[in-house]
Amino acid sequence: MEKLMDTDNIRYVDPEELKHFRDYVRAGKVIVQNSREIAMCHHMTQRANLITAEINGAYHTPKEIHDLLEELTCSEVPENVGIVPPFTTDFGANIQFGEGVYVNAGVSMQDQGGITIGDGALIGHHVVLATLNHDLAPSRRHDLIPKPIVIGKNVWIGANATILQGVTIGDNAVVAAGAVVNKDVPPMAIVGGVPAKIIRYIENEE
Repeated sequence: MEKLMDTDNIRYVDPEELKHFRDYVRAGKVIVQNSREIAMCHHMTQRANLITAEINGAYHTPKEIHDLLEELTCSEVPENVGIVPPFTTDFGANIQFGEGVYVNAGVSMQDQGGITIGDGALIGHHVVLATLNHDLAPSRRHDLIPKPIVIGKNVWIGANATILQGVTIGDNAVVAAGAVVNKDVPPMAIVGGVPAKIIRYIENEE
């Protein structure tokens, strides 16, 4: 744990600790206070703050943004992924980008529970992806309940939409601007509203 919380090298990530954390949340376990997992969350938040401050604080070439994203996510990122700063996340290392993903300005990803973004997905201005929840019981209110978000191929998420934990958005679906999505979205569906409901389905190549 000393390496995990090394304030002299906040960018450092212990590979074994990261693997343990990813496996832990993938198994659907609750992140409880004063645990090994919450310590990892705290460290990774500080690390994400540092790296995203670098992304957002000055102009960077697409190659420089790409390299910072790979450092942030601790994984390979396709070279054709595009992100327009500012971009924020409070963990960083549980995001997977597909080929040709485009993320517009002001997007916020709370990725402790895992975020997977399929090839060609478009994410509009100020979208929020939130993979955590809290228990309603006051005695457990500060524990974290992680569930993944999965965004399919060629999904289009409009500006200011919020995607909540545990949601899967099917391939080619569209989420209208300002929607709050708390249930799975079928492929080829257009959804909108609070909470989001199906408006209609897209005719292929209409």
